[in-house]
Amino acid sequence: MRIVVIGATGHIGTFLVPRLVRSGHEVVTVTRGTSTPYADSPEWQQVEQVTADREQEDRDGTFGQRIAGLRADAVVDLVCFTMSSAEALVSALRGTGTHLVHCGSIWRAGVSHVLPITEENATEPFGDYGVQKDAIARMLGRETADGGLLTTSLHPGHISGPGWMPIGPLGNLDPTVWTKLSAGEPVEVPSLGAEAMAHVHADDVAQAFQLAVEHRDEAAGEDFFVTASTALTARGYAHLVASWFGQEARLESVSWDRFRETTDPEHAGASWEHLSRSQVFSTEKARRLLGYEPAYTAEATVLDAFRWLVEHDRVDLACPLAI
Repeated sequence: MRIVVIGATGHIGTFLVPRLVRSGHEVVTVTRGTSTPYADSPEWQQVEQVTADREQEDRDGTFGQRIAGLRADAVVDLVCFTMSSAEALVSALRGTGTHLVHCGSIWRAGVSHVLPITEENATEPFGDYGVQKDAIARMLGRETADGGLLTTSLHPGHISGPGWMPIGPLGNLDPTVWTKLSAGEPVEVPSLGAEAMAHVHADDVAQAFQLAVEHRDEAAGEDFFVTASTALTARGYAHLVASWFGQEARLESVSWDRFRETTDPEHAGASWEHLSRSQVFSTEKARRLLGYEPAYTAEATVLDAFRWLVEHDRVDLACPLAI
């Protein structure tokens, strides 16, 4: 199968492209040419590479035709964030017989009302990012239902893996929380710390995209949440991290007002975005239709990402890992 991967050197593409090559597919990557995969592998030597500035070409109205001209059996779009960009690609691919597999986000779902969240019981999204992702997924579903382009949308959780900082125990990217937990120092946690986060390993997300491409009929017109089999609460995550250093987490529940007063605004905002949703997702649909079986729990996912940070001196720690 000839597969085009747009945005191939990011979190998902780093793992997806080698997977596809190992499975015998002909892979074409489309990137700006300004970055390299987080992890190198020999499979990248077998890939056809195309350099394109999507934003500029979307403005020029030429990106969709560029992708259609690659004559792929499937196009995996990992970097589409606006309805106009999605609609332009759909229009260009319509009638080509190509299967478009779109990367959405779990934030197409809003705050949790029923757990686990499924594709059927998710609440309305909020915030521009989630609203856009939900609107794109709905447009793609209608497109296929109406007899147009065959599409699928996958909605990953908080993608983590070796090569970048994972969303931390406070729901943000502030590295100081790792330092405090490694030293057994007190950590202020907003609200009760019972709010959940839905991590997923990048390789498991890559697995889901590969399965969607290879199970074209089962994936046609569908959308899927893609997360680990478990989820971590803020306080559970903090206790887990502290245990890696032989420490007991010393957590102090504080109000959101207090947390915002003592936290950098960017990090406080990220914490609110992640924790206020308090999301735990079911992956039953992806398991049933695609055969998705995540290899990493949420616990193993964040540990794998953190080990990379430690090995590459990306975090300041009070003591070495005890595991």
